[in-house]
Amino acid sequence: MKYSIIVPIYNAEKYLNECVDHLLNIDFDDYEIILVNDGSTDNSYNQCLDYQKRHNRIKVINKTNGGVSSARNCGIDNANGEYIL
Repeated sequence: MKYSIIVPIYNAEKYLNECVDHLLNIDFDDYEIILVNDGSTDNSYNQCLDYQKRHNRIKVINKTNGGVSSARNCGIDNANGEYIL
C-alpha cells in the first residue's frame, strides 16, 4: 500500500458524501481511505459504514470524541500506507 488517506469526521453528514466520493475518484488504486468518526452525534458514522460495505479500500474507525488531533492520530496508528495524507 502506497498511501493512507486519513479523514477525521465529526458531525459531517452534509459534506461526507462529497468528500469521500472525490477520494474514491482518484486515478490510481494504491491507497486506502481511513474514516475516523470522532464521536459524531449525527448520521456520519452510518454513512461511513455504508461506504465501508461498498468499497474495500475504506476502513472505518469509531471513537469517542477527542478532537481532530486525536482522530488524526488514531488514523495514523491504523494506517498501512508508506505515506500518510
